[in-house]
Amino acid sequence: MQFRLVFLVGVISLVTIVTGCSNPKIVKVAPDTYLLSRADHAGVFGNPSAMKVDVIREANEFAENQGKIVIPVYLNETPGWPTHFATCDYQFRLVDKSDPDAQRTNHILQSNDAKTKEQTNRQKDIHAELIKLDDLRKKGIITDAEFEMQKKKILTTD
Repeated sequence: MQFRLVFLVGVISLVTIVTGCSNPKIVKVAPDTYLLSRADHAGVFGNPSAMKVDVIREANEFAENQGKIVIPVYLNETPGWPTHFATCDYQFRLVDKSDPDAQRTNHILQSNDAKTKEQTNRQKDIHAELIKLDDLRKKGIITDAEFEMQKKKILTTD
């Protein structure tokens, strides 16, 4: 009887510790700023991407329940395997839907996407130009010195 009681108390304590550490609640860190941390104790078999999605979803549900929206402040992820458990820390602000920060966030995300596409296209253009220039050098149409001069121009053009 005593062994069963000790075993039962041990199991309950272990479950409380593990569930308390793996799924902490949203913590208020400033008047309108919150932090949600999560650790994936599943180790190798865990899914850090799914954990990140769950953290963001939980923050958005928290905001929605208060009639507000989330403005991300900080997101830090650490992969789990092989050294430790995967973690995800998400700090965010809650603002009204009419808040200027809410509208600015959408604009920033769109301009970042456009800038990324523009940078990718520019990188492709630079690569194509360098290939053509190298081809001209190999065919003897331009000298090595001319090649180096033109290459420098291409690479330094913004």
